[in-house]
Parts: sequence; C-alpha cells; structure tokens
Amino acid sequence: MQKSVISQVQTGREYAKKWPMRQELATLFVEFRVIKATELAITVMPILAILTLFMQINYLGSSYLPQAITIALFFLSLPLQGLLWLGKRAQTKLDPAMLNWYKELHAKMKAHGYQSQLSNEKPRYLELAQLLKDMFEKMDKAFTKEHF
Repeated sequence: MQKSVISQVQTGREYAKKWPMRQELATLFVEFRVIKATELAITVMPILAILTLFMQINYLGSSYLPQAITIALFFLSLPLQGLLWLGKRAQTKLDPAMLNWYKELHAKMKAHGYQSQLSNEKPRYLELAQLLKDMFEKMDKAFTKEHF
C-alpha cells in the first residue's frame, strides 16, 4: 500500500521519537546516524537556506533569483529526505535474521517479566524500536548489558 508523503513524514517523526538513541545501538543500526543528521538538518538547514538566498541575491543580483531559490529549496528538502527515509524504514518488515533476533530478545525479556505481546504479523522496524525502547526503559541494567 502506497502511503502519502505527509503520512510517511509523520511516521518518520514518530519513528525517530520512538527509536532509543543509545550508543550501544549506533554500531548495529543506521537509525542512530540518520536521526542525528535529520535533527541537525531540521535546525540548521532553514537558516542556511535563508542565508544562501540572501547572499546570492545581495551579491549577484536579482537576475540570480531562480538559482538562489533552487538552492534554498534543496537545503530545505534535506531534513524532509531524512524523515521520508525514516518513515519508509519504520514500515519495512524485518529480514529473517533480524526477525529471529527480535523474537529471541522478546522471549528473554518476557522471561524477565516483560508484559507485552509479540505481534502476530511480520514485525516491522517500528515494533523493533518499541521493543528496544522498552528494553532500555523497563529492564534492569544487568539485562541490558548482557544483551549489548
């Protein structure tokens, strides 16, 4: 099912909020770097777009307005690209190796008192993010260190 761009961006923002930003996960998943880069782009790129637009029009003249707008729009699109990628990643089903790891981690957490059901359908990265977030928030540090 094809999602609209706006809903995919919203899913990407939710996924970025849900993903645990832990150093232990940075080496295993690319989400850590993408979320950090997207957050930086959200704060920096609008300023850079306005500055670029102002500088080009100020120094090169109004005849360069189309080029200045194009470059400003490119800078503004960078955070959007990160959120689109995160939205697509959140809806991606786990590959077989990651699915096995997800199920093993869920079983170990359940043995230690975790109170959540494993989803019946094929889990997606969004469910993995929720499981990892719950692991870091609800499980003790000894359990977390044992698995990372």
